[in-house]
Amino acid sequence: QVQLVESGGGLVQPGGSLRLSCAASGSISSFDAMGWYRQAPGKERELVAMTGGGVTNLLGSVKGRFTISRENAKNTVYLQMNSLKLEDTAVYYCNYYSGGRNYWGKGTLVTVSS
Repeated sequence: QVQLVESGGGLVQPGGSLRLSCAASGSISSFDAMGWYRQAPGKERELVAMTGGGVTNLLGSVKGRFTISRENAKNTVYLQMNSLKLEDTAVYYCNYYSGGRNYWGKGTLVTVSS
């Protein structure tokens, strides 16, 4: 069984930065994909950033502002978010994909507001 625990969300002004962390426990492989989705009010959940097996994918609207990194020894994935915009406001969910199954964290709220 895999468990994911996110941290690092909060309230930030436009242009500010936040760093999200997700610690995974259980049977974790560095070759499996791990990353972040987000869901804004009234919108569908979307992939923000994912990394695994040497491959990294980023949502187009966050390229140049967000960076995903992974510390395999700690089974932890990070999302560094810079130059935050109002439209980045959402609940951010950690995701781990293995063996055809998605595992989800409970989510952490990021609010960008002046």
